[in-house]
Amino acid sequence: MRITDQTRALGKFAVRLVGSTSVTALAISGAYAQTSAQPSSPPADQQAQTVVVTGLRASLESALNKKKEDFGIVDVIKSEDMGKFPDTNLAESLQRVPGVVIDRDAGEGRNITVRGLGQDFTRVRINGVEGLATTGGTDSSGGANRSRGFDFNVFAAELFSSLTVRKSSSADVDEGSLGATVDLQTMRPFDLKGFNATVMLKGRYNDLSEKTDPRVAFLLSNTFADRKLGVLVSGAYSKRQVYEEGFSTVRWDNGPSSGGWCAPMGIAANPANSTATTCGPAAQGVARLPNSPGAVAAYNAASNPNNFTPRIPRYGRLTHDQDRLGLTASVQWRPAAGTRLTLDMLYSKLEATRQEDFLQATSFSRGATQGGKPQTSVVDTAYAPNGALLYGTYNGVDIRAESRYDELNTTFTQPTLTFEHELNERMRLNARVGRATSKFRNPIQTTTTLDALNVNGYRIDFRGNDRLPSINYPFNTSQAGGALGIVGVPQVASGAQPSSIANTSPSEIRMRPQGANNRNDVGHLDLAWDVIPDKFTLKAGADYKKFEFDSYEFRRVNQGDTIFAPPAGVSAASLSTQINGFGKGLGMPAGTPSGWVLPNLNSIAQAYDIYCNCIKSGPAGGPGDFTLSSITNANARGNNRSVSEEDNGLFLMGEFTSELGGIPLRGNLGVRYVETQQSSTGYQAVGNGTAVTIDNDYHDVLPSFNIAANISKNFIVRAAAAKVMSRPQLANLTPGGSVATTGTLSITSGNPMLKPFRAKAFDTSFEWYFEKNAFIGVGLFQKNIATYIQSIRNDVRFKDTGLPLSLLPTNMTGDEIFQFTAPINTEGGKLRGLELNYQQPFTFLPGWGRNFGSLLNYTYVKSKMDYVVSPNSNQTVTDDLLNLSPKSWNATLYYDDGKLSARVSTSQRSGFVTRVPGQNNNDVEGKNKTFNVDVSFSYKVNEKLELTLEGVNLTNEENDQFASRARNSVVVNNVTGREVLAGLRYKF
Repeated sequence: MRITDQTRALGKFAVRLVGSTSVTALAISGAYAQTSAQPSSPPADQQAQTVVVTGLRASLESALNKKKEDFGIVDVIKSEDMGKFPDTNLAESLQRVPGVVIDRDAGEGRNITVRGLGQDFTRVRINGVEGLATTGGTDSSGGANRSRGFDFNVFAAELFSSLTVRKSSSADVDEGSLGATVDLQTMRPFDLKGFNATVMLKGRYNDLSEKTDPRVAFLLSNTFADRKLGVLVSGAYSKRQVYEEGFSTVRWDNGPSSGGWCAPMGIAANPANSTATTCGPAAQGVARLPNSPGAVAAYNAASNPNNFTPRIPRYGRLTHDQDRLGLTASVQWRPAAGTRLTLDMLYSKLEATRQEDFLQATSFSRGATQGGKPQTSVVDTAYAPNGALLYGTYNGVDIRAESRYDELNTTFTQPTLTFEHELNERMRLNARVGRATSKFRNPIQTTTTLDALNVNGYRIDFRGNDRLPSINYPFNTSQAGGALGIVGVPQVASGAQPSSIANTSPSEIRMRPQGANNRNDVGHLDLAWDVIPDKFTLKAGADYKKFEFDSYEFRRVNQGDTIFAPPAGVSAASLSTQINGFGKGLGMPAGTPSGWVLPNLNSIAQAYDIYCNCIKSGPAGGPGDFTLSSITNANARGNNRSVSEEDNGLFLMGEFTSELGGIPLRGNLGVRYVETQQSSTGYQAVGNGTAVTIDNDYHDVLPSFNIAANISKNFIVRAAAAKVMSRPQLANLTPGGSVATTGTLSITSGNPMLKPFRAKAFDTSFEWYFEKNAFIGVGLFQKNIATYIQSIRNDVRFKDTGLPLSLLPTNMTGDEIFQFTAPINTEGGKLRGLELNYQQPFTFLPGWGRNFGSLLNYTYVKSKMDYVVSPNSNQTVTDDLLNLSPKSWNATLYYDDGKLSARVSTSQRSGFVTRVPGQNNNDVEGKNKTFNVDVSFSYKVNEKLELTLEGVNLTNEENDQFASRARNSVVVNNVTGREVLAGLRYKF
């Protein structure tokens, strides 16, 4: 696996390099300098900095040479200089590394999966300090990040000089990863020579939003006093305005839901469905269907539990407006020979607004009390043999224009101080302290709606395109003051204000401000002793980390999301606006609305004064209650929680260089011991929210071994083995939830007593350097996952849950048996994989053909897990590990003659599951495969000026999410458009 690393990284590099906005850095392929990590004796910040190259071919050669010297499974992407990183986004760069695939939000890489293990199993260090940067995303991409996963889109790629992916473990690298440890390194003054000043200017055009946005970066550095002192500052700013358009369904549901469909006249109950109901009141406008064979057949088909219908079918446009600013500063000082002090500072600010506008049908997702299916009748319908809806015509359907507006920002700061000192010729001391802080804020998340109730003749048809159906809305969707308007709860002159409208759901104003904080305080100290110079080095050290996480959310207090009728003198038309030009480039069916009326948030906010945090009309709980609450609000309480972790680690490791039977060997053998102390706080639904704090601790002994053998000059075999661990997901650790002490005794909660994920990891790789700069590699890996975490229901004595006895009434002792639904440690499974890597310059071709070359890599991963189907039984279903794509590959064809560089890169990730079992009786939920094509050109005008041109996402690849393996029913199918970047890079 190690062997393919370099080539693969190169392959991936080309894959995205082509689309990289750092086009100007085609030479960026220097990023490809997948130089393997240096033996542990050099300072950590130098391990990914040892090879400086100026072109693609040079970087490939350097990468292969360094790969031969390594003994770990490590991939490196390296930037030669500021603005020469292969992508505008770090996740996009990382996908070049073999075994690494990415997930996108708004068309931009957000997080990564390494060898089938998702974002929660990957740790990220910046300048040697573990950090956790989180931000908010669309609900379909995971929403606000409250997990251990790192959001790479918080940072501009121009701020970093190298990315290192550590796939194998060694004792000197701190624990916490099952997949990989990713090291991000910013530029430092001693990486460069003398004075340096560089600027980069680019323009980005998106063909869907038709917006052109700027991207700028700079670097300024110098060294003084005979390179004893160095100072560097850099910065990057970019703006990104993107449309995301398409069709979505939220979920798919089968058969009857909370009362079934509206039955034809005279049909009290369908023999096959005892939950059938009659239509709602005639006053609601539902067209009662006659008791005809056609009506009965349609009703029976829709009520069949083997048939599935989309819950909220909708067209949508999401408007993303993002500003990203990043700054770095570094000061390095060599007060004496063998001593170096480095202060690194990193600041990143990601500010964004997102507006999500949908035209949707809501009746299929709601129960009887909300005016759902029991007042919706099926006029005509047909389903495929696998249960997927082919088409349907319905009466009594509620149509909604929904608009959600978010303001989001993430502020990340990290100072790091590193001290390196040679005590004597054979002993070295390294120390590091730092604090990484990420603050995510979503101060405004407001959703408003316009509604049209009980519409007859709504039709949806998937037969022409199962990802983008045709939908007929039997009214003018763009008419202001027409069918779509504010459906408000009427106010009364006296007495209690009503809270709803019978048999329907009124228009809504949802308000859900929220946020999350992450802070890591890290300290590291190690001592290296060359017991036998150039033969054996003993290394020992200690690590300390204090991690703090907290999350909060507010929602409206009593009245939920309802709204009262428009204030006097305010017309419905004045509270609306328009969306136009929808569907460009989607190939939507004829008759698809290209626009619709939607709520005007600014007008509604002013008319209703929704941000007053007060009661505007009627008594408390009235329809004008815009008061926000958090811990006392059952709908918001779950996202008010915190986790504190203190980790203390010690390690001892030996590094060796030797021979066995004339075969050169190099490697390391070590052990790491770590203690984890956790304190988790959540809120139980007792007394309007009772804080519960639970402490837990555990320890791990983690041995590791890496070895590389030069079987011949051009053939290397590598092997690695280790015990690894990854701490539980943050959401699963909360003790918050609810306790029922009457009737059926039950508890729903997180589980602060969870033990970590634990596994044994094994790696081998075979590398053949069959000619100069040419390479073939085969890597094999396996992880035996001993512990996994799933939610399940068990019968447990209350005193064994870890919850305080104070939550029980005085007549209970804690020996009572409760039905306890919570995440628990379960058996894991095996994960196996194969990586293939091929790299070759076409020097065998005549003339200019010698300047071509190719980079290819392929990864196959397999892992099956037993998932609990129902918390009430021991029944399980076996399926893939979540977020695992069984197959992924990258391919790049490049040309590089030292002046002109060009490349075409492709990457593909096969489909994967995101939830097992799926919701609403679906077996799984997941994402279908993606295939991306990027191109890149750069031309060196002279030694100072370089021109660049890039094309990104040339296939306008879809974000295609599904439910059910058998049906592959569309959940989300959105596109974000193609992008072209043109710019220049100038070095003074």
